[in-house]
Amino acid sequence: MPLSVLDLSPVAEGNTVGETLRNTLDLARAAERLGYHRYWLAEHHNMPGIASSATVVLIGHVADATERIRVGSGGIMLPNHAPLVVAEQFGTLEAFHPGRIDLGIGRAPGTDQRTALALRGPGGLSAENFPEHLQELIGYFTHSEARGVNAVVAEGNQPPVWLLGSSGFSAQLAGRLGLPFSFAHHFAAENTLPAVQLYRENFRPGVLDEPYVMLGVSVVAAETDERARFLAGPSGLTFLSLRRGRPIALPTPEEAAEYPYTEMDRAFLAERFGSSIVGSPETVHKGLEQLLADTGADELMVTTMVHGHADRVRSYELLAALKS
Repeated sequence: MPLSVLDLSPVAEGNTVGETLRNTLDLARAAERLGYHRYWLAEHHNMPGIASSATVVLIGHVADATERIRVGSGGIMLPNHAPLVVAEQFGTLEAFHPGRIDLGIGRAPGTDQRTALALRGPGGLSAENFPEHLQELIGYFTHSEARGVNAVVAEGNQPPVWLLGSSGFSAQLAGRLGLPFSFAHHFAAENTLPAVQLYRENFRPGVLDEPYVMLGVSVVAAETDERARFLAGPSGLTFLSLRRGRPIALPTPEEAAEYPYTEMDRAFLAERFGSSIVGSPETVHKGLEQLLADTGADELMVTTMVHGHADRVRSYELLAALKS
C-alpha cells in the first residue's frame, strides 16, 4: 500500500524560515529515496510554526529538487483563490513536471477569519460556493469558446484533482464527482469512519471508476516508545498555544516536557492527539495495521511534526522500513 508525506514545513524554535524551507527540500529528497509515493504541501497562513503558506511556490521548488515522487497540494484552500488563478498555476506546474503534480483542493480557510479576510479581500470568495468554484476550476483545464475566458497554460495540462475534507460535506461531494478523497484523520478522527462511508455510498464513476481513499495520519516513530513520545511533545504544546490564541513556533521537546500542563490541558491533548500513532517501529506498525483494518484506506499520507529535522527524517526512515 502506498505511503506518502504531508509536509507543513514546520518552523522549529531557533530556526529561520530559510532553514525550514531548505529542510523541506531535504526531506523531499529523502522521501523520494525511501520510496514514498507523494509529497504534499499544506496551505496555512499567519502561523509562526508553519512555512508552507506560499504553497504553489514551494511545490515548484520541491518538484525541481526531486525526479520521480509525485508533488502536490494538501491542499490548496479554494475559497482563498480565484479558480482561474489556481488552474493557471497548476497547469504551469504540470507543464514543467508532466505526470508528477497533484492538485488537492479544500474548502477551509487554513487560517483564522481575520487572515482569511486579508487573503480574499472585502466581498471576496466564500466557502458557500465551493462546489461551483470547484467545477469552474476543473473546467479551465479544457478550452471553451462559450466561456470567453480560458486558462491557456492549463489546457491539456490537468493534474489529478483530489478533494480534501474533514467532514461529510467534502466526502459526499468527492463521491458524487467520482474524485479521489483525502480525509484529515490526523485532526478529525471522530469523523473518519462516517466520512469514508459517506464517500463510498455516494461514489459515482467519474474521474475514477472506483472509490479511492487516502487518510492523513500523524506519526512519530523512534527507536523506543519513550523516545517517540518525547519527540511528539512539541506538537501538543504548539496546538495548545494555538487554541489559546497565541500561535508559536515549534518548541523543543525539552520545553514541551517541562511545561506546567493542567489536568484540563492533558485531557484536551489526549483527546486531540488520540489518533496520533507514536512509538517504536513495532508500535507504529500495529497502529497503522489497525487503522487500515478499521477504514480500508487505499493510501496513507503521514505528517510528522517534531522539532529536530534529523528526528523527522529518521521517523520517515523507520516508517519506510516497515514496508520492506
